[in-house]
Amino acid sequence: MSSTTLTAEEAGARVRASFDKQSFMRTLGASLIRVAPGEVEIAMPVAGHLCQQHGFVHAGAVASIADSACGYAALSLMAPGVGVLTAEFKINLVAPAAGERLLARGRVVKAGRTLTLAMAEVFAVTGDGEKLCAVMTATCMSVAGRDGVAD
Repeated sequence: MSSTTLTAEEAGARVRASFDKQSFMRTLGASLIRVAPGEVEIAMPVAGHLCQQHGFVHAGAVASIADSACGYAALSLMAPGVGVLTAEFKINLVAPAAGERLLARGRVVKAGRTLTLAMAEVFAVTGDGEKLCAVMTATCMSVAGRDGVAD
């Protein structure tokens, strides 16, 4: 379902308002840094409480920002009153997540009326640049008429 009834600015404002309600993203220290139609970027600082026993960011935290990047990329294309929920995702962890921050870049691959396919790439960012550490594909389900989901 495309956002032919929402401008890019309106879709961006909608995504930002929804993101601001996500207490889990706040818990991770994640922030929404870019929204465009069908695209979202989420940054998360690397911190000790997010790391596993080897000092790398835990896969659960990596998956969480990737999932949100996919979902919000999908939401940016939804019509007013239609929300999204993740129906499934698959993540490939391709390198240890270590650096100053992580950056999840989500984008819609194929938007549909009921199901939207999205993907996210997660990069570990250091002063030397970015290194790909994870790739996610996600299926997002359009939800209409359910209180609390469409906003």
